This record gives sequence, structure tokens and C-alpha cells, in this order.
Amino acid sequence: MNCLKLLSALFLFHSFLGFSQNSFTLKNDKIEVIIDEKGNLTNLKNAQTGRNYASGKPIWRLYFDNKRRKDNEVLAKDNTPTVKQDGNQIIIRYETINIKNETVKMSLILKISLEENQVRFASELKNNEAHTVIRELQYPLVAHCQLPDDHQLLNTHWGGQVYKDPKKQIRAFNATYPPYYPPSQYFLQMDTKFGDAGASLASNCFAFIGTNEGLYFGSHDDAFQATGHGLRLYPGKKFVFDELEAGFYKYPNALYGETWSCDANVIAPYSGTWHQTSKLYRTWVNTWWKHREEPQWVKEMKGWQRIIMKHQYGEVLFPYTDLGTRVKTVGESVGLKTTLVHGWHNGGHDNDYPNYIADPAQGGDAVIKKQIADFQKDGGAVLWYYSGRLIDKASDFYRKKGGDKLVIRDNTGSEVNDAYRFRGPGTFTGSFDSRTFAVSEFRNPLWIKELKKMADQALNYGAKSIFYDQMGSGEQPNWDLTKEFPVPTVKTIGVKGKVLGELHEYIDKKDKNVAIGIELLSDVTAMQVDYIHGRYGATEVLNPDWEAKGEKPRTTNFIDWFRYTFPEIILSDRDIRDDTDIERRVNHTVLKGLRNDVEIYRCRALIDETPHYQEYLTQINQLKDRFKDLLLLGKYVDTEGVEYTGTDIEARRFDNGNRTAIVLTQSHLPSVNTTLKIPQGYTFYEFGKVGDAEIKVNKEDIQINLNKHGLVVVVFRK
Repeated sequence: MNCLKLLSALFLFHSFLGFSQNSFTLKNDKIEVIIDEKGNLTNLKNAQTGRNYASGKPIWRLYFDNKRRKDNEVLAKDNTPTVKQDGNQIIIRYETINIKNETVKMSLILKISLEENQVRFASELKNNEAHTVIRELQYPLVAHCQLPDDHQLLNTHWGGQVYKDPKKQIRAFNATYPPYYPPSQYFLQMDTKFGDAGASLASNCFAFIGTNEGLYFGSHDDAFQATGHGLRLYPGKKFVFDELEAGFYKYPNALYGETWSCDANVIAPYSGTWHQTSKLYRTWVNTWWKHREEPQWVKEMKGWQRIIMKHQYGEVLFPYTDLGTRVKTVGESVGLKTTLVHGWHNGGHDNDYPNYIADPAQGGDAVIKKQIADFQKDGGAVLWYYSGRLIDKASDFYRKKGGDKLVIRDNTGSEVNDAYRFRGPGTFTGSFDSRTFAVSEFRNPLWIKELKKMADQALNYGAKSIFYDQMGSGEQPNWDLTKEFPVPTVKTIGVKGKVLGELHEYIDKKDKNVAIGIELLSDVTAMQVDYIHGRYGATEVLNPDWEAKGEKPRTTNFIDWFRYTFPEIILSDRDIRDDTDIERRVNHTVLKGLRNDVEIYRCRALIDETPHYQEYLTQINQLKDRFKDLLLLGKYVDTEGVEYTGTDIEARRFDNGNRTAIVLTQSHLPSVNTTLKIPQGYTFYEFGKVGDAEIKVNKEDIQINLNKHGLVVVVFRK
């Protein structure tokens, strides 16, 4: 017995010294992380709720190319690390890397540290294997992630989307891949990226959100590298893909002799609503965020008409003389004094870029100047369109003036091309007659010079804003072919942001009241501009017969995330093109604080050709004018501080100084009653409405009856 006690004591002593420790723990009052001796993640726990999202699986995967094949996969389970703990940090070290039965001279160090409300996962890899390039590191990974049933997937696609069933969505996404694209015999994957070509993510984070807790993933990377948001399903048993894996993918492109490191990736089990994910992300963003204040006229802009003057196939839809006359008059009829003008140049929309030459048959520059001046009388604003990235391959600029030297090239040295085609009354143009564009290398000083030339032209015309199309999201990489392996740029979105900042500084020196607008949404580029032409409004509905069934319309779109995280960004809706489903969609823009993009029949007509839309938007804009200091100039705070009964009504809040407004609306039931609690520290001040609504003010609350499509703005003051 004494011998057993002695052996036990020796074992504990050796374990204490680190000779035989089988787990390593980091813990505070919010989070607990445990790594085992093999480097696996056994605990990723919300210490406040006891929820553990981990299941003892590996936390990394690596891919490299050699001369024989691409995408050589290195798995953590085939490698043995040394693991040690140094205070508040766990260090996992691999001196060499094994792939199947082969050892390659690559090393990997992973460092895990616990901060107040998040876990930081740092990495460093070195490539000492000749004739290879390390393309991709997938880390950190939470494999076989243990999600409860109420956790939904939140990503930042076009500003935010929410999917009720994450696994179902990954399966659905995988089913849309082109044939032969993914290796679906191993896993099913949902491809989402930040900062890369085709990357539609507005911010570099995602989350699984529950009612009162969730799991946040953030790549807090101020180098703004392209980042894959890893969402995969692996088979728990043969042919059954049901084990969720989530994490980040980075692209080191480390050649022989190179070292690469990254300490940007964090994961946070959190308590509370999805708003905590915004706060985690925005806390990091504030370390680099420097958004300039917009001109006052932009802040007060309720929206714009969007028109195409001359289309790609040559049809003149709006002659120059319409701008200061009919376009102005129709816009003012609904309270809009702003117009975004596409296709104004002689080549027409999506033609001949960047040769922006006024149509001589319509009077050229002189008529444009006069029409812009006429439109902008009495406070109007013309937003003057340019493509920020496309070069028409049929243009003189491309063929004769060196434009072919200012283009992005792929991994073979070939040009990266885009093609656009629009349909006229017939079908031939839209089916066959596309226009092909090279994509500009926007880092090139000569292209930046072209962008400044566009600004100078718009300033000369007298326009109040320069609008650069397609400049808000990531771009195709430009490849360096001078090395042993082709290497792409992976920081395109950051460079786009810098270029836009340089353009704004250039314009500010000439006129600080002139604004820059862009299409598409990314926080890195949004910081540098005054307004964004957004990607969607309230159009996509998952239950298309919602109205007939009296159901609340459901959508995956969740612009709420971006609006709450970046309330200072002025962002439009999109896609209201006809006279259908008007009240619900327009009310949505008021509820979420979006500006109206009025693009009737795909920018080919004006709102007087959709009379119901014209009538309703007039009423809404009168309401916006009345409560301008809150609905336009106030801060969007989503549902924080809003308490009301029932779930059939939508409500959002806007703050400005000592006043706050709560907007309430519903679009699916004949009539709904709710009791709105007066926010603490405030008293009722006034209200306004569109549609049928009644309110009764009590001492501590307000009783509200909202008929279908009714919208109420209730104002309180301290």
C-alpha cells in the first residue's frame, strides 16, 4: 500500500513538472479552453453557461504544392507535436511535417492565448522544403462542432445573412457547385471568402448565434488578407455528412526559405444576443477605423433615382435634356432630389470604358453642364457614374493607348476578363452579343491617374458626387510569375480601400462638399467613401405565399448586422423595380435606415410609371423629412432598448442627442396590437404614421394597433 502511495505521489510530481501532462487549460470567468497532448481541442467552453463547442478534434490542416501535384493535404492527426503551456499561452510545435509516410522540411508553431472575451490563435510556419510552396493553412478549426438546435449561421454576405439550419445550408450550397468542382467524397463545403474575387462578405467574421449565447469567429486582420470562412461537413459515419467543422483559411503562399505568420484569428464563445458579435468585431475595427464625415447633403439624402441614359446596345432612354427637366420633376414629386446617372457617355452603359466622352449629337459637354446645373438648383445632387475597374477591350484606350498594360493577369499570365451583356427588345443582344472587359490593375499609378481624371471630369461638369462602380468588394488577384511558383496577391481589398482614400483626399483638396459613392459592400472600402449602393433590400422571401397565409415574411437577408455594426455608413436598398409588394419593401428601408434606390424597370423608366410606388414613397419621404434628425441623421441601434409585446411586429430604434425614435411596422396580418414600453429615462414626445395605425399613450407604455402595412414612428425625449 505504501508503495502504491509512493508511486502515485511520484506520478503527480512528474505531471506537475510537465513530464506527463495530458491536457493544458486556459480559463477565465467567460471562457475555458483545453488542449490535449496531441494538440487537439477538447474544450472550447462558455464558462458562464457551461456550453462546450469542442469535441477533441484537430485544429489545423495544411496544403502545399510541389512539382508533381497541387493541393497536397497535410493532416494534424498524422503529426506529433510537442505541447507546453507558458502562463496564459499554450504552444503547439511541429519541427517537421509528415504527409502520409513522407516527411517534408516544413515547421509549424501554433500559439493559443486567452484574452478577456476571446481566444487568440496565432501561427507561424516555415518552408524549408525545396521546390514547394505552402499555399494554405486552415487554422483554427473547431471540428465536429457541438451546436445546439437553436444556433443559426450568421455570415456577412452583402452585409448579413442568417440561416436557421447551418448543416442544411452547407448541403444546399454544396449542391449548387458546378459539376466536378468539389471533392464531395471527402466533405461538403460552403465557400465564403472575405477580400477576394467574388467575395461578397462585408466583414471578416461569422458566427453561430443562439437565443442567449453563441460562438463568434473573427479574423481581426489589419493586413486585410483574403480569408476563407471555413464551413464544412465531414462524415461521422460512412456516407453520412453530419459533422460540422468551422474555422478560417489563410493563404501564405510561402516559398522555399520563407517564413509566414499570422496572429489575427480569434474565436469567442459569448453570452447574449447576436449583437455581441457586432461588438466583438467593432471593438477590433475601432483600432484602424477612420471614417471621414460625409457632406451634410449626403447625410440628409433620402435616396436617389437611378437611370441609364444610353444603354449598351445603343438605345437612348433619357436624352441629356431630360436630366434637368423630367427627371428632376419626377424625382421631386416623391421627395427625391438626387439622381445616379449611368450610361451618360457616348459609348453607353458598359461600353468603351474608360473613354467617357459626351455625346456630340446631344450637345456634348456644354449641355451636360447645363443639365446638371439645372437639376442641382434648389439643393439637388447628381451622382455621376464611372466604372472603377473595367477596361473595354474594344476601346482605343485598350488597343492604342496602353490600356492593355494596366490589367490583372492570372497564374498563366493571361488577362483576367469580365463580360457583360444586356437585352434590348429582342433576344440576340442578351444571348450572344456580350461586351468583354479587361479588369484594371488598380494598384498601378497609371490607373489611379485615370480614376482621378474621371473625378476631374465630373467636377468640371459640376456634379456633386463621383460614383465608382464595383469598387466596394474584393478583386481578382494579380499573379507574380517571376518566382519558382506563381504567387497571387491576397490583399486586394485593403489596396482598394487605400486607392479610394487617395481619391477622396484628391477630391477634398478641390471641393470638400463633393462626395464619393461606390457599389458593393466591405467595411475596408466603406470607411473611405460617403455612401454605398447596396446589394439587396427586402426582396428575397423564403415563403412566397406569406401574404396569402398571413405569415410573417421570412428571408435569409440580415442587413441588420452591418447596420448595427457600422451605423455611420450610408447604405441603400436595391431591387424595387416595379409596382409590386411596395409597402412591405419600402417600410423595410425605413425600419433598417436604408436609402431608397429607385431603379424602375431596371433603370429604364421613372417612378411615375409605377404610380403606386410613386404615391407610397411620397408619403414615406414626407415622414422621413418630418423626422429627419432621427431617421436620417440619427444612429441606428437596432432593437437595443426596445421592449414590446408580441412577435408579429418589427421594431427598430434610432438615437440622436436627447431624442430617440422607435419605428414599428408589420405587413402580414389584418391588424396587430402591441404594448411598447417607454424607454427608461425618456418621456413620450410625438408620433407620425403612414397607413392605418392608432396609439394610446399611458404613463409607462404605449398601446399601438397596426393594420397591415402600417408604419409608426414614435419619438421620445429625455
